[in-house]
This record gives sequence, C-alpha cells and structure tokens, in this order.
Amino acid sequence: MNKKEFPLTPMELENVIKKFPTPFHIYEERKIRQNMRRLQKAFAWAPLFREYFAVKALPTPHILQIIKAEGGGADCSSLPELILAEQAGICADKIMFSSNDTPYQEYQKAFSLQANINLDDISHIAYLEKYAGLPELICFRYNPGPSIKGNAFIGEPAEAKYGLTRDQMFEAYRIMRDKGVKRFGVHAMVLSNSLQVNTFVEIAEMVFSLAAELHTKLHIPIEFINLGGGIGIPYRPEEVEFDVEALGRQLQERYQSILASVGLTKTAIYLESGRFISGPAGYLVSTVLHKKETYKNYVGLDASMADLMRPGMYKAYHHITISGKEAVKPSYLCDVTGSLCENNDKFAIDRLLPPVDIGDRLIIYDTGAHGRSMGFNYNGKLRCAELLLREDGTVVQIRRAETIDDYFATLRGFSGSLL
Repeated sequence: MNKKEFPLTPMELENVIKKFPTPFHIYEERKIRQNMRRLQKAFAWAPLFREYFAVKALPTPHILQIIKAEGGGADCSSLPELILAEQAGICADKIMFSSNDTPYQEYQKAFSLQANINLDDISHIAYLEKYAGLPELICFRYNPGPSIKGNAFIGEPAEAKYGLTRDQMFEAYRIMRDKGVKRFGVHAMVLSNSLQVNTFVEIAEMVFSLAAELHTKLHIPIEFINLGGGIGIPYRPEEVEFDVEALGRQLQERYQSILASVGLTKTAIYLESGRFISGPAGYLVSTVLHKKETYKNYVGLDASMADLMRPGMYKAYHHITISGKEAVKPSYLCDVTGSLCENNDKFAIDRLLPPVDIGDRLIIYDTGAHGRSMGFNYNGKLRCAELLLREDGTVVQIRRAETIDDYFATLRGFSGSLL
C-alpha cells in the first residue's frame, strides 16, 4: 500500500485558490528533491551516476532549476526542450539529446550546446555530419526487437519506431570509430512505467552485455551506458512502489560481472527518469461545477482532458480525493468528467467517491509527469496554471493559465484576419 496524501489542509488550499483559481497543477518541491536524492543514493556505487530528467514529463523552467540544483541533467528530444534546458542553466554534457525523425536545426542546436547526441538511426550519421558535424562523443539508441516481448515495454519493441537493430549498432559504432570519433556511449529506452525491478534488471543485463561486446569486438571505449527511463510509480493506492534501492544493488552486481570483467571499470551509468522524479509530486486541483444523474452519475469539473489526458488517452488510473472529505467513506459511484466535447474526457469511470457537492475541490494525484505537458487546445480549451509548493510552505505560480489572447495570438497580423 502507498498512502495518497495531499500536502495542503483544506483551509490552506482555499487560501491558495483565493489567489490562484482552479484548475491548476501544483508540485511539491520537497518530494522532487527527495526523489532525486533517493535515486542518486541508490547508484552512489557507480563511477559516475547522473539522472537526466526527462524534460517531456514536466517542461517547466522552475522544475528544471530544482533538478539542476540536485545535480541532475536534462533529457531533451526537441529544439524547445534544448532551449528550456539551456535557460535553466543546464548545458554541455548535462544534456542528453535523444530524438527521432530529427530536423537538422535541432542537431545544430544540440551540437552548439555540446550536448550528448544520441542517434536514433544509422542513416542519421551522414545527416548529422552534413548539417552539424561530427561530435567528440556519440551515442546510439538500441532497439532489441523481437528478442524481448512487450509488457511494461513501450509496446512491442519490434513494432517501435525507435532505435537501431543489433547488427546496425555494430555497424554504426564501426563507422564512427573509422571517422575518428574517440568517445562513445550506449543508450536503450525500452520500458515504460514498470514497477518490476526484475524487468529493469533484465534490460540492463542485455544492454551491459551489448556494451561489453562493442568494446571487445570494435576496441572502443564505452564512456557511459544510458538505461533510459521507465521506472514506474504506484498510481493506485494498493500498488507497491518501485524498489529503486534493490535496483541499484542488483545493477551493481551486473556491472561487476559483465562490464568490469572486460575492463569497463569506469563506465558511467545514466538514467532518464521523469515520472519517478516528478510524477508523485504533482496534483491537479479542480472544482466541481455540475452533477448530472442520467443513466449514470456524472461529476463535472472545471478541468478537462486538456489539463490531464492520460486517463482519456490510455485509460490510466489516477487517484482522486475530495478536500475535507478524506475520512468520509466512499459511497457515490460516478464518472468524473471534463467539459470537452469528447466522450473520453473522463478522469475516472465508475469511481467510488464520498458524496459529492457542487463546489467541492477534487484532487487528482500523480500528475507531475505527463500531465500539463501533454495538454492541448482542441475545442478551444485553455491549459491551466502551474504552481509550486516550496519547501518553506509558500506557494508560487510558476506558469500562468492560458488566456483567450494566447489562443488567438497566432492568428493576428495576417491580411484579412478578423482578430
């Protein structure tokens, strides 16, 4: 069991709402720092460990500054994400640039920042060389294909658009070695939201073995191994959280038996966790606007799928409580919905909640990763604000809510425009 608790009392929350109307995402600085430190402690044995926070999970400058202060880097996959990292003071080898179908401008920006460039396809070698040049250090993303089966993986690996085959990996590193590149890394990102330590260890064994073989057969150094992300969080109260300490211990054993045995004793270990770091630190706070009782009971919020699309897109579970009614026994079976003109705009289906009243504050948990960042403007919906609960207990706005002016801004200034 993992206990779901909101960090503000009902009175404290109402004081926040007086200044910052719902809906909004609010993030706990304390919890983000704790998760960073926990991960770093679990891998303190590694010659060099670094967490490259997945910017896509929560692309907010204040959050990136917290990550930087805790010694982390940034995992970027687009030009805006590179700029966000740069603006947060994260640069050079503290940036891992992993993208696919990449425009040349993005490679140029990554190259200019001296970021670690992780190529997604063997054909990108010539593309990178043509438009940006050859970096001092290069990395390739491995896709193991049918050698593993989909589960907690990003779909079936053989069906995934990401990465190189095993044969292509050897060819790609050989090409780069022959072009004069002297420094190399190996990358794999296969898992997604896994709570199973053994699954992650199996993937790590596979990547460690590949790195060891690349080293011995091609006579190249492997400066780092990036195991990507995929560490899950317990969205449901009955789920058990991922044992990151056990992961650290087991990977230390594999490091010694697989890598150190072929002379790779100084190879750094990197991760690209996003969800594990910031997911449990986020909450979407909303207000009940309507109750509808037809064939089912519906609770309508001022938030919508534009603020959190995971439940509608993936049927993902997010825990929900009502501020001030945490001790009340759930007895009201309902769907919790937003106002989007799509029937999948639901935060919960057939969920038991305490008796719900108009004006109640509903708190949706674990929205600190892939929450607001996956928002959109379909139906003319405007994305909500982001707040930060600082360690000293104060609450500040770190991103304002979108406005009607924002929505129409890209239409202004054209001949014949009515706006």
